[in-house]
Amino acid sequence: MSEPELHPSFPAFEQRLEQTHDKAREEATKKRHKKGYRTARENVAALCDGSDDNAEFLEYGQMAVAAQRERRSLDELRRDTPADGIITGLAKVNGQQAALIVNDDSVLAGTQGFFHHHKLDRILEVVRQRRLPVVMFAEGGGGRPGDVDVKTQIAGLAITSFAAWAALSGVVPRIAVANGYCFAGNAALFGCADITIATEKSWIGMAGPAMIEGGGLGKFAPTDIGPAAEQYEIGVVDILARDEAHAAELARQLLGYFQGGETDWNCADQQSLRSSLPLDRRFSYKVRDIINTVFDSDSFLELRQPYGGAIITGFARIEGKAVGVIASDCRVLGGAIDSPAAEKAAAFMQLCNAQGMPLVSLGDTPGFMVGPDHERGGAVRRLSTLFAAGGALTVPLVAVFLRKGYGLGAMAMAGGSFASPVYCAAWPTGEFGGMGLEGAVKLGFRKELEAAESDEAREALYAELVAMAYEQGKATEAASYLELDAVIDPANTRAVIVQALVASTNQ
Repeated sequence: MSEPELHPSFPAFEQRLEQTHDKAREEATKKRHKKGYRTARENVAALCDGSDDNAEFLEYGQMAVAAQRERRSLDELRRDTPADGIITGLAKVNGQQAALIVNDDSVLAGTQGFFHHHKLDRILEVVRQRRLPVVMFAEGGGGRPGDVDVKTQIAGLAITSFAAWAALSGVVPRIAVANGYCFAGNAALFGCADITIATEKSWIGMAGPAMIEGGGLGKFAPTDIGPAAEQYEIGVVDILARDEAHAAELARQLLGYFQGGETDWNCADQQSLRSSLPLDRRFSYKVRDIINTVFDSDSFLELRQPYGGAIITGFARIEGKAVGVIASDCRVLGGAIDSPAAEKAAAFMQLCNAQGMPLVSLGDTPGFMVGPDHERGGAVRRLSTLFAAGGALTVPLVAVFLRKGYGLGAMAMAGGSFASPVYCAAWPTGEFGGMGLEGAVKLGFRKELEAAESDEAREALYAELVAMAYEQGKATEAASYLELDAVIDPANTRAVIVQALVASTNQ
């Protein structure tokens, strides 16, 4: 029996599809690989479930080409501008639906053209309607002036892509990845995301070399503008990835925190927490070791590590369930909360709250950073963002103080008040007060200290008063006045957090 004859349109259709894939774009693919980069379609495949050849991806707008039919032949456009430089669609990622947006720098330097924006707007509307998380690879430049077919706009300032992307804030999780050059419009999209990842070979700026030179500000190489390591230090980038492969792995991991729980988990020996703090209260310790012990093994992923280092922020799992974690780092400013740390933590709390993710706070802070220099940096406004974020929380917050809990900073670490968390506990090493012990003694007992007969006598009196204040502010005393819900064995920290979260969600 002979095969049924195909309609004559099929060969042309199949050829058009092939033109959009890497096999038909050997030169562009080799150029990407020579740089050590992946192609856009390789990045799509890396994000999707399934194999590279059988990725679960439903593409939108695959047949698009640049709006330049008046200046270039259709064959040339199909060959050189497939998908108009942006691949969009829906995919299975970690077994659940997500939207993918991957810019193709090999098409007209990744610039944003008329149909490029049209495709972006289309997928963002799908995201909004279906409440899907989204991952965007934002490589490339800004607006494309060469789309001469467009007769309905002059400057293109009425396009809705940027507003539509921004409007998804608080609606769905948005993860953006930068690799190579990410300038102008692509940088604006990148910076507006909830979580940003950049590869080590990334340069990110609100203007590229041409725009800078056009503004009369001089000539710069692209690699002079916003190198990833620099942007990581100043908090523009949340996570620094080795390369695109690592960035895709991180994006998949990040999506997982918002996609639900895991049944396969394990944790470290909790008894080690009993000896995790130094015997001398003046000495520092590695709080990340405590985080990695309390939460499921290998589940903690930190954001903005070098920026605002007095507070650590990141996602973790506890018995498979995702939580947001904020933790004081006493190795940075003694744990004193400065403006960058406050803003970083506040933004993270807002993200967790918007996505319904519970929060766990591990506190050890002498309070807010003080001093004229800090105030000149807008400390009053910037530090207060922590109270604003805490006051708006609707998700459960569990607070555990490991050691110091002083003043407004300690209250901010607990959502604004020790009465705000669903459970507020401390380790036996906890110590509390309206301000740091040393400062409280110097301020409250100034007359007595000044009246001391000698420097030796003054130092002895000071030490005695500090010791007395420490005894009065110990966790057990604070709990006896009901300023804490409990003092707990450090080895029970994990169990307490689990119980508090389960109780707060009636599960």
